[in-house]
Amino acid sequence: MSRDPFEFVTDAPLFVMPRMLDRLRTYRDGAKLADLPGPNPSPERERLAAELDRLADRLLLGIEAHPTKAWVLKQFQRSLEAVQDEDTEAREHFGEELERLMEIAGIESSDGVLTWYLGGI
Repeated sequence: MSRDPFEFVTDAPLFVMPRMLDRLRTYRDGAKLADLPGPNPSPERERLAAELDRLADRLLLGIEAHPTKAWVLKQFQRSLEAVQDEDTEAREHFGEELERLMEIAGIESSDGVLTWYLGGI
């Protein structure tokens, strides 16, 4: 990883409304990674879901004070780094969960950040 994954990120303001915060709380409290395959994905699902919960908590605690795309993606970066040693399929499903969070936050594109960390998945 020789270049900065944020090199091509175009920052933008986010409009943090009560509905967004409610959706983040619902996401935080809801099921995640339901489609994770494998003979016994429970330990992997629990590990990845815990990381997603930590991410949702960070977003809930800070998005009102930092309502920008770049700030949210920096929070994603922490979680992406935490799961970088997971297998490809787990990272793919993790990325799908991040896309759900992007939709909640009103972010249309990660400008390559997800691809950088998920290996082009």
